[in-house]
Amino acid sequence: MKKRLLDVICASDKRKNVLLLLQNGPQEMDALLKSLDTTRHALLPQMKILKEHHLVSHNRDTCELTIIGKLIVEKMIPLLKKTEVLDIDIDYWGTHDFDFIPSNLLERIGELRNHEIINPPLIELYEVHKTYHEVKTPEYVYSIGNIFYPNYQSRFTEMIDNKITIHYIVSENLFNKVRYESYEHLKLFLESGYFNLYVYHEKINFLFFTFDDYHLVMNPFKKDGNVDNIYIICNTEDALNWGKELFDYYLRDSTPITSV
Repeated sequence: MKKRLLDVICASDKRKNVLLLLQNGPQEMDALLKSLDTTRHALLPQMKILKEHHLVSHNRDTCELTIIGKLIVEKMIPLLKKTEVLDIDIDYWGTHDFDFIPSNLLERIGELRNHEIINPPLIELYEVHKTYHEVKTPEYVYSIGNIFYPNYQSRFTEMIDNKITIHYIVSENLFNKVRYESYEHLKLFLESGYFNLYVYHEKINFLFFTFDDYHLVMNPFKKDGNVDNIYIICNTEDALNWGKELFDYYLRDSTPITSV
């Protein structure tokens, strides 16, 4: 009796990994054995199941995906990428609100692979940006947020002095607060040529999001509406490209501020 395809694919890591290894074209059996770090004796029963379900063909010691196999693998890869991201801490992803991410980018959440979830001590809560900029000085920083940290004036001044270009999208409430409380600083920032400020006219349903040349950092609200200091950090090229698209999504409905 034939197995269900989901069982064929998911019930064996060896079978799943064979399919993934063959996605880029045919491979000889010896190459598969080396990649999987296994023996021919251990792999052959799994190959037999893949062949019986018309996912893989095997001819003269060369294996390749069938048309059905290619169709399955094409759909497997996005799912595996998503589960790889969510498996890092499913409780975090399940208890925080990610509705602020547009559906097309949420569908590509697998691009945040290799991220870390950081729960900093309370005394380091305002050091997030400083910490991840210490390794390398970026050329630019893109941010969206409902808050400026208490040391934002000195932080922005330091970044501008280092000729780092800043693009910052803020809520209307935050803009009005900063314009009222720190008019002169805000004026100097805008006149520097390195500080680009935008006001988003809808509600920003997360604490902050930021990325630069090297890192992406994101701090969503909890589903119950509360705020915590736990954030996601990722430094892959895919994540940075994903972050740029998220920023551009909010930028489209934002108004640039050129003077105060």
